[in-house]
Amino acid sequence: MAGKFSSTEEAPKAEAFSDNEETIVKNLADKYSIPKDAVETVLCALRSGGGTMAQFSHPFFGGMAQWSSGMTMIGHMFDHALKAKLDALCTDLAAYLRARPIPAETTFREEQDVSYRSGGATGAWWPQNLGAPSAVGAQNRLRYATFPETHRLVIEDSGRITVYDTGDLRISGVSQQQSGEQTISFTSQRGLVRVADLPIVSSA
Repeated sequence: MAGKFSSTEEAPKAEAFSDNEETIVKNLADKYSIPKDAVETVLCALRSGGGTMAQFSHPFFGGMAQWSSGMTMIGHMFDHALKAKLDALCTDLAAYLRARPIPAETTFREEQDVSYRSGGATGAWWPQNLGAPSAVGAQNRLRYATFPETHRLVIEDSGRITVYDTGDLRISGVSQQQSGEQTISFTSQRGLVRVADLPIVSSA
């Protein structure tokens, strides 16, 4: 899995939680024998992912990890028990978030930090004729939205919006950057997809 982090790397700082969420985090940490700060990191990632997907980094899971229903990836890729534990944790947290509103704004992070959320009409910056995106996120100060129904990927860079044709590719996540370049790559059912290899539909 691209972009692994060492076990000594500091985990991302968790955001503020309500008293109810603090209780939920503690209970799930005890239930699955997972460090409390790791549960907080997963909750933050799921919240950014609209409650349906998460991508984050935490030493407990071996660095970079991803989750969506039916798909779990961790840095310790051969630790199947840990993968099952993360899947169960995410399933519980996703059920909690489904019953509560998800903030609509896109979260911007510094380099090496990726966020996701479910697409929606509020604050939409992409062409409206593409419909509703399946995921919206940001990396390295670029932001993107994916539209599997219309086979499009939209990227905004410094106010310039470019629409790409993704064909039959099913984009499922973002590959971590290992340099300061203002570029991103995506993962799909066929492996890594470079934006530079996708046909441009429009740019403005």
